[in-house]
Amino acid sequence: MKNIKILGSGCANCKRLEAMARKVVGDLGIEAEFEKVTDYAEIMKYPILSTPGLVINEKLVSAGRIPTEEQIETWLKE
Repeated sequence: MKNIKILGSGCANCKRLEAMARKVVGDLGIEAEFEKVTDYAEIMKYPILSTPGLVINEKLVSAGRIPTEEQIETWLKE
């Protein structure tokens, strides 16, 4: 099972990133656990300068932008 974290304050971009990640997980038919990280002390444990951030299995794969569904799919398959 993949562990996916969305890093951010809960802004519109954070919600959009989460929705995209959930869609890709559903399309791939894989099991994943989602976690929203809104506490800035927790967010700063990752090498992130701006939100939203996407963490898959404790690896920061995207920060400060909304990646494409294709990019998310690639990261999930790694």
